[in-house]
Amino acid sequence: MPCIGRVLVGLLEEAARRAARLLADSRLLREVRDWATAFSLWPVHLTTSCCGAEFAAAYGPRYDLERMGSLPFTSPRNTNLMIVEGTLTIKMARAARIVWEQMPEPRFVIAIGACAFTGGVFYNSYNIVRVQDVLPVDVYVPGCPPRPEAIARAILVLQEKIRRHEYRRGVDVEDKSRLRELMEPVYREAEQWLRERRETLPRRP
Repeated sequence: MPCIGRVLVGLLEEAARRAARLLADSRLLREVRDWATAFSLWPVHLTTSCCGAEFAAAYGPRYDLERMGSLPFTSPRNTNLMIVEGTLTIKMARAARIVWEQMPEPRFVIAIGACAFTGGVFYNSYNIVRVQDVLPVDVYVPGCPPRPEAIARAILVLQEKIRRHEYRRGVDVEDKSRLRELMEPVYREAEQWLRERRETLPRRP
C-alpha cells in the first residue's frame, strides 16, 4: 500500500529561529530570565562628584550590596547597569552616552544625587547636562549626597521593576534634541575615523 503522510518543506534555520523566539518569550522562561537579570546587576559607575563616596560605602563591607546581587564591574560590554554619581558636564555626558551604547540589552540607569538630575548647586552653569537628557533613567536617588541606604533601596526598586517586567527593551531618551546637539560631533568624528580606517585596510582578492 502507498504510504500516506505529509512532507513539510521550508527553511530550517528560519523555523528554528522562530521557535527559539517563541520559547524565549514564553511566560515561564521570561520570569526565569527576569529573575536572573534582577540578581545579576553589574554596574559600571561614573563618579563625578561626592556621591562616589556614598557609592563606595554602599558596596563596602558594612552595607555589602553584593549580597543583593549587584557587583561593580569595569568593562561596559559586560555590564547591564550604569550608575551616574553626581554632576555630568558636557564632556562627561558624551563619555557616559558612548559607554551606555556599548552595554548589552537589557540595560538600566540609576541617577544618584541632586546634581545628576537637576544640576544641584551647579544648576545654572553653562556646561552642566542633566542625566535624563542623554540617558533613559530608571531610578532616581535624591539627596546631596544620598545615604548608602538610599542606594541600596534603589537597587531593590530596580530589581522589583525588572521582576515585574516593567522595563522596555531598547528604550531611549524621549527628547533627542539635546542628545543630538551633544553627540553629533562625536558621531561625525567616529564616522570619519571609520572611513579612513576602511581605506587603509587591504582589500580582499
